Amino acid sequence: MGRRRGAGKQPARATSQDVADRAGVSRSAVSLVLNGRGAGNIAEDKQAAIRRAARELNYSPNSVALSLRNQRTRTIGLVTDEIATSAFGGKLLRGATDTAIAAGYLLLVIDTQGDVGQEEQAYELLLDRRVDALIFAAMSMHPHPASPAMINIASVLANCYEPDGRLPSVCADEVEGGRTAARILLDQGHRDIRLLAGTTDVDAARLRIDGYRTALAEAGAPVPEPVTAGWTIEAGYAAAMQVLDRPDRPTGVLCANDRCAVGVALAAAQLGLSVPEDLSIVGYDDDENIAPAMHPLLTTVQLPHRAIGETATRLLLDHLADPAAPSAAPLLLPCPPVLRDSVAPPRP
Repeated sequence: MGRRRGAGKQPARATSQDVADRAGVSRSAVSLVLNGRGAGNIAEDKQAAIRRAARELNYSPNSVALSLRNQRTRTIGLVTDEIATSAFGGKLLRGATDTAIAAGYLLLVIDTQGDVGQEEQAYELLLDRRVDALIFAAMSMHPHPASPAMINIASVLANCYEPDGRLPSVCADEVEGGRTAARILLDQGHRDIRLLAGTTDVDAARLRIDGYRTALAEAGAPVPEPVTAGWTIEAGYAAAMQVLDRPDRPTGVLCANDRCAVGVALAAAQLGLSVPEDLSIVGYDDDENIAPAMHPLLTTVQLPHRAIGETATRLLLDHLADPAAPSAAPLLLPCPPVLRDSVAPPRP
């Protein structure tokens, strides 16, 4: 039987005018925003509306025409140490990918699995393919000396920073994050608070301790020394048994991460303590596989991985749109509190 004319015909591809109509803006505004030149030219709410409309319509600029016009490949190379398979890394990559696609760019990702030698090879492969810019993204925040490959091309570091400040970087504000975590308990009236910290070889742990100490000192509360607890459920359990199995136990515990918080909750149950009536617990990370699945639901502090990916990519797009503009200073993004059920006022 013959195929009917028009059967299986693909829907017409969305145009920039379609995006403009849906967002309620001009076609030129769409061009500015999706080509990375919206900052300073288009209001933030209009930029958001344009990106949303582009996603909804599955629209992307004609990359071939744009490449011929400006001698660019409209690709960005992203090298990571070991984040491609992690939940947090997935959020960072999603933020970077969505931002790049909305501007008509393709993101090429290479995960080195922590092999420093592979990192340089990754840059060579990407530069051979004439990427317009480079991102290096790290699993955990730490100083990361810039590769020579990144110095002579538009580049940015995500979730890490260059010790000499030669490249712009985007990281979480871990000091303020530690302060935020402590304020959650302080605002509920807790004054007897202990911090089960991670390991001090990790920058984030040291910075969170600084924020914790600052918050308690500002509130006039005692500032006991943090307990080194590591990052696992088992380590959290062991450390919690040390601080909870005693008459002068704290009323609130701050945890190195959400996995550590699981260990604290298990220790509390072992000791017959009810959460949050007898003990309030605050995690860190907002791990989507843990925090909203615990009972009670875990109050925690969110690491802004998606926002880091988005912001790092926007920095590159802005630079590509205006190479003469000064490089951005290191950016620290807020770590917002996520209030759930594991915190309550202490018993009178």
